Amino acid sequence: MPQSRMDRIPAPGLVLCAIVSVQVGSGIARRLFGELGASGVTLLRLGLSALLLLVLLRPPVRRWSRQAWLAAALLGGAMACMNLVFYLSLRTVPLGVAVTVEFVGPLLLALVQTRRFVDLLWALLAACGVVLLGFSPAAGIPLSGLVLAFVAGLFWAGYILASAHVGQVLPGIDGLAVALGIAALLVLPFGIGGASAVVDKPTLLIAGAAVALLSSVVPYGLELSALRRLPTRVFGILMSAEPAAAAISGLLVLGQKLHLRELAALALVSVASAGITLARRDDAPPLQPLE
Repeated sequence: MPQSRMDRIPAPGLVLCAIVSVQVGSGIARRLFGELGASGVTLLRLGLSALLLLVLLRPPVRRWSRQAWLAAALLGGAMACMNLVFYLSLRTVPLGVAVTVEFVGPLLLALVQTRRFVDLLWALLAACGVVLLGFSPAAGIPLSGLVLAFVAGLFWAGYILASAHVGQVLPGIDGLAVALGIAALLVLPFGIGGASAVVDKPTLLIAGAAVALLSSVVPYGLELSALRRLPTRVFGILMSAEPAAAAISGLLVLGQKLHLRELAALALVSVASAGITLARRDDAPPLQPLE
């Protein structure tokens, strides 16, 4: 069977490209808050992602069982809450800091799955990083924004579990396409007011489509291809670069500079993520991004 172009790219390279894509998409999304609002951007991202995947895949939903629909609904709910709360945190928290705090959710999930003493040490290391962020008066980051980022991380952990369940009951990425549609419907009451700005300014729809592609469609496709050839443990270690990529994107796309204390916190959480990943059981689900 001939090798596809995607298969010619080293799997770690695909994961790193996915990370960059997600964080650049988040940076663009933050720039749209002034005209669309955080909820409006969330709705456009989820809605346009769902529309594209549903048109391309055309999942046979009429033949789905009740279990399949329930799994997709749970995933959609987790995605709606995760994305909406994360974007709400970005209103007051720099991108690099928000992703660093959000990462605590998957770390807690990994800690529960491994249950080894050394993982407690990694968790304490990550906690030190979060404490550094919480007591950084020079940066002027409101505690409410940090709490929102942490709550988004808890929903991220729920997304990981729900995504793993969908993968067991539905083939391919059909479940993801329907879950994105459900997530968009759940966010609709909160985001319709902001998203309606595209009627008066259609160019915003193009920017929203860019966010949908960069933050959802493209990275998921890259990760899916990478995970076919990459052990989940290696995938998780590579994902530890997510906070650093977010900080770089925040600097380049949004002009957000982080203080030394925040950079140290970012490093602590990233190292803790890599450490817990190394100790994780092979059957544990990887830390999938798709924020």
